[in-house]
Amino acid sequence: MNIPFLDNWRKRHGGEDGTSLASAVDGDPEGVAELLSECELLRVRAGRNGLELDDSPASLEALDQLPPRWRDDPEELPWLGNDAGLYLGTVIVRTVPGAVWHIWPGGHPVVRLVSGREIQVVESGLDWAATGAPELSQVYAEAAEA
Repeated sequence: MNIPFLDNWRKRHGGEDGTSLASAVDGDPEGVAELLSECELLRVRAGRNGLELDDSPASLEALDQLPPRWRDDPEELPWLGNDAGLYLGTVIVRTVPGAVWHIWPGGHPVVRLVSGREIQVVESGLDWAATGAPELSQVYAEAAEA
């Protein structure tokens, strides 16, 4: 998975062009979590609707209630969906005990729960952006009860 802002993170943390996100998470898990939590497009769109994303489960419920105007822009939809998935993962990692980011060898970020179950949050975010299902709060609830 190509994460465009990874180059900026590499520059801030002295990484080489060949530095993978998978290896970065081993060396700097907090830095990678910070990187994945940026979700700038989603935060801007939410802010325009009066919603401040505070990395809480309640903010996921509020996102589920937003009118899906991004569906009118086929170029923005996948970017917003990617951000929604990364934001979902951020909320899970910050609020579900033992949840951590895990990066597959190809660079695909997932959230790994204490049970070992991996949640493909980016796919959930893309589905949510495109169709509204599953709701982000529903994915969170399933992760929190595991």
